[in-house]
Amino acid sequence: MKLYYSPGTCSLSPHIVLCELGLPHDLERVDLKTHTLVSNGDDYYAVNPKGYVPALELDDGQILTEGPAIVQHLADQKPAAGLLPPAGTLERARVQEWLTFIGTEIHKNFSPLFKPDASADWKAAARANLARRLAFVDAALAGRDYLLGAPFTVADAYLYTVSRWAKPLAVETSAFAALLAFQARMAARPAVQAALAAEGLK
Repeated sequence: MKLYYSPGTCSLSPHIVLCELGLPHDLERVDLKTHTLVSNGDDYYAVNPKGYVPALELDDGQILTEGPAIVQHLADQKPAAGLLPPAGTLERARVQEWLTFIGTEIHKNFSPLFKPDASADWKAAARANLARRLAFVDAALAGRDYLLGAPFTVADAYLYTVSRWAKPLAVETSAFAALLAFQARMAARPAVQAALAAEGLK
């Protein structure tokens, strides 16, 4: 498999999952400003017409896009690892519930903060929305190691990835003790350290 990524973006989530599962993979870095592959200058739109990362090239050449879909597909390759509960269970739906919430309510609310031309009002509204969403996550993590309790799941990889953006983008999280403890716990995982090192983020 080959993961198309850009350092520190949402593609870090499937990268962490690949490392957690020990699945063999290659990395292909994408320049998101030029939408080209860093290795050879090829047009990334030819790989993923959406133009953003992540994209996963499967062993048969098919391309899978969208982070939440990719991490679930990866987890299903090694079900015994327990990163995703079995299909048809309520626990599986809980992971999907978190993946959806993180994607729509946290990830997308960060978008204005990455845009140089976003107005100050728009950015202020985004930070206020993020504060409310992260407060909800902090409450859910209280007394828990991970979102579903003891087991680490693919939803935790996604939450860690997007919550890392808070500090550099001036989203206040100092009051969220459970979230900060979760981030530290995640950062200590060997797979997370491996993914960060591979992306030059350590």
